[in-house]
Amino acid sequence: MGPCTLGPMIVIAGSLELDPDQREAALVAGKPFIDGALTQRGCRHYTWTPDPFDKGRIWVYELWDDEDALAAHFQNHHYADMGANLGRHGIRGSQISKFRVDHEEPVYDETGSPRADFFTVSD
Repeated sequence: MGPCTLGPMIVIAGSLELDPDQREAALVAGKPFIDGALTQRGCRHYTWTPDPFDKGRIWVYELWDDEDALAAHFQNHHYADMGANLGRHGIRGSQISKFRVDHEEPVYDETGSPRADFFTVSD
């Protein structure tokens, strides 16, 4: 992943709570909207993943180039249509947050060791 030129990248992460009997149908019905979002300018990743331990939960992960790209997504029909789709599939709630990314680097250093610190940043 290269650096952003328009501003900090934005991560969207969280979960959707649905009727457990409707989760699979919601995932299948949501695919065209996810595919549509992936075609939008500035969308690097957009995925829904079923939680293997909670039959009513879907994990949401998105990565956007910048605020302008995310704002355009919110105005796009794929976003509005996705909301209507969730309403048809028993959505019970959501806990989704956005995060501005000010620095990106690998988890593993040159020796293959995982690092919690940001080891490529000079103080």
